Amino acid sequence: MKVLILAAGYATRLYPLTLTQPKPLLLVAGKPMVEYVLDNLVPIGGIDGVYIVTNAKFAGHFQHWADGYRQQHPSLEFTIVNDGSTDDSNKLGAIGDLHLVLTKENVDDDIIVVAGDNLFSESLEAFGKLCRARKAPVLGVYDVGSLELVKKYSSINLDAAGKIVSFEEKPPIPTSTLIGIALYYYPKQTLPLISQYMDEGNNPDQPGRLVQWLYPRTPVYTWTVPGLWYDIGSKETLEEANRIYGKKSPPPASHR
Repeated sequence: MKVLILAAGYATRLYPLTLTQPKPLLLVAGKPMVEYVLDNLVPIGGIDGVYIVTNAKFAGHFQHWADGYRQQHPSLEFTIVNDGSTDDSNKLGAIGDLHLVLTKENVDDDIIVVAGDNLFSESLEAFGKLCRARKAPVLGVYDVGSLELVKKYSSINLDAAGKIVSFEEKPPIPTSTLIGIALYYYPKQTLPLISQYMDEGNNPDQPGRLVQWLYPRTPVYTWTVPGLWYDIGSKETLEEANRIYGKKSPPPASHR
């Protein structure tokens, strides 16, 4: 199994913090965000390769970080993929970056795709178990407890088996407080569908759009993320995450 970390954004809302440092490498409670991702993915087991797709500005930053992180996890092989972009005007988009890695690196394996700026407080081991059992695409979901918050993300409705029956990106009138987050599992037999999505000229940005396109074509299941989850998109959420994660025992509060 491979892991692909999406880290090619420029995070302009966090300027000046992200002028000289990519957002996933910003510290939260003394640890880079991306390490919360990987530390919680490692318990899944069977991960033999990690791809980090980033931009021309920050490829060196990630290579330097990966060289250090590997000392703690020598079994992980890191590949830093530079998508060639230099700013928001020529970026490939999240799905475009995913497609770039799959084609450039000739990936032919099950793959977990995750945004490098997602913070998890709990192990994702159970996510891996479900993915192996389903052998079908799986989307990480989280209950934000607020219909207003859902408007920033994606609204999802499920059947009794946890399969997606409706999915709307940034819904104007949400019907559920359950959102899809940037945590995905794609078994290798579904990877050609990602190429099809791109070949058809669909929107290459916002990774949830791929799920929205995919679920009517093949079953897509869900897994509810336990504990805390943060999507760091502003200085305010970064400050809150530093405060909460800095505590020894973070409370099981919902994301805000």
